[in-house]
Amino acid sequence: MHRTVADPSLRMPRWLLVTLILLALSVFINYIDRGNLATAAPLIKDELGLSATQLGFLLTAFFITYMPMQFVVGWLADRFGAAHVLLAGFIVWSLAMAFTGLAHGFTTLVALRVLLGIGESVFFPTSSIIIARCFPESRRGMANSVVMAGMACGPAFGIFFGGLLIAVYGWRAFFIGFGLVSLVWIIPWLAIAQSRLVEHRAEAGGIPPATRTILCERSLWGASLGHFCANYVWYFVLSWIPYYLVHERHWSMTQMATIGGSAYLLMALTTMLTGWFSDRQIAAGASPTTVRKSLLGAGCGLAAVCIVGCAVTGTETSVLLLLLACAAFGLISPNIYAVAQSLAGASAAGRWVGIQNGIGNIAGLVAPFLTGVLVDRTGNFLLAFLIAAAVCLLGAIAWIFGVGPVAQIDWARRHRPPASVDPTIAFTD
Repeated sequence: MHRTVADPSLRMPRWLLVTLILLALSVFINYIDRGNLATAAPLIKDELGLSATQLGFLLTAFFITYMPMQFVVGWLADRFGAAHVLLAGFIVWSLAMAFTGLAHGFTTLVALRVLLGIGESVFFPTSSIIIARCFPESRRGMANSVVMAGMACGPAFGIFFGGLLIAVYGWRAFFIGFGLVSLVWIIPWLAIAQSRLVEHRAEAGGIPPATRTILCERSLWGASLGHFCANYVWYFVLSWIPYYLVHERHWSMTQMATIGGSAYLLMALTTMLTGWFSDRQIAAGASPTTVRKSLLGAGCGLAAVCIVGCAVTGTETSVLLLLLACAAFGLISPNIYAVAQSLAGASAAGRWVGIQNGIGNIAGLVAPFLTGVLVDRTGNFLLAFLIAAAVCLLGAIAWIFGVGPVAQIDWARRHRPPASVDPTIAFTD
């Protein structure tokens, strides 16, 4: 007898478990590579004699390619397969990381950050296709939480261990060494995950809706605005908090590494708990709309309050509020992609997430650069913190009121053939 997708007795095949772990490891490496420049920023700024505005542009350069590539990656994944596109991107971003350690000028660093953006742009559209095809609604919370915990652990490792290693060996050695070691990930991906995902893609089939049909969905634009607002705060924290802790709070590199790393680890823990809680509630019959919107709204609101508190309180209190703000992001991050996957379904997840992530990551162009300009003009971070908090509150409004019911859109009624994807196929072998 065929079991329901919510049946807790359904077991995940080993190959799919390995694939999920490799996705989490991939985004873990992704965010170490992305965030290491911020961790090493005090040393790079001094060595190359950069202004805060130049440093802000360097942190922003990544998004010059990362953001527009989001609109292309979904199409590439539909054409060539998510597994193949993810592999190609991984190789590009790992090599860009390694060569960054050899750069001796501002222009070269900008070029390598642009290349890093091209490589890393593939992750979220491709991983969303894989999760949407292989996991039912009642298991997507945990699947996304595992991946997003990897995302949170990346900056934690980069700030804590990366900060300590950079302090001992220098930033160049760390960039080169980590970029080359990361390439080991390719071996298990080719050996275990890629071939099974290619087979699963062939079984899933389905004709995706036209891009113009996706663009006509109101929920896409509400989710994209909410994603932009969450990303503004995320990239503000990721790009500038290490510099803020060292130069504004006068912490040592070791202190910055310890507290900053702990904040991201707390986010990873909260992310996993959020995934477990949301799946449990949905499997028990709760509305995905209520569960996911409540968590997104609460996370954005709590993060906004904590961000304001960080800017106006003493050092000890600001540490606690920074930790709490990162914990609040654990409520947000897994639900951003779970909502997109639920709305789009397996046949449209790649392009939907590509569009949503592309719009959302415009914040990656705005937040680091605008923060640098504000710091140069005001001499402190107060206004930058207040703007980040206001944007976060706008995100809560967008998620709650701008997104419709969290359920798969019937693309057949949008004048496209119905998709033939069975999202439970991986659990019924």
